[in-house]
Amino acid sequence: MSTVSAASLEAPAVTEAPEQKKPLKACCACPETKQVRDACIIEKGAESCTELIEAHKDCMRALGFKI
Repeated sequence: MSTVSAASLEAPAVTEAPEQKKPLKACCACPETKQVRDACIIEKGAESCTELIEAHKDCMRALGFKI
């Protein structure tokens, strides 16, 4: 009877490369600033929300979007 170590019975380590991260879509980026901006626009109109609109644009630019 042969002796087999427990280590040799374990599943082999996965050697595949980690899954590539999918690029972030513009619709999903900066949800915090997007939600506040959208609520302001609905309630007050875009003219009254320029600071929030710019804050959202800044957030999008920081993530690499060209706006």
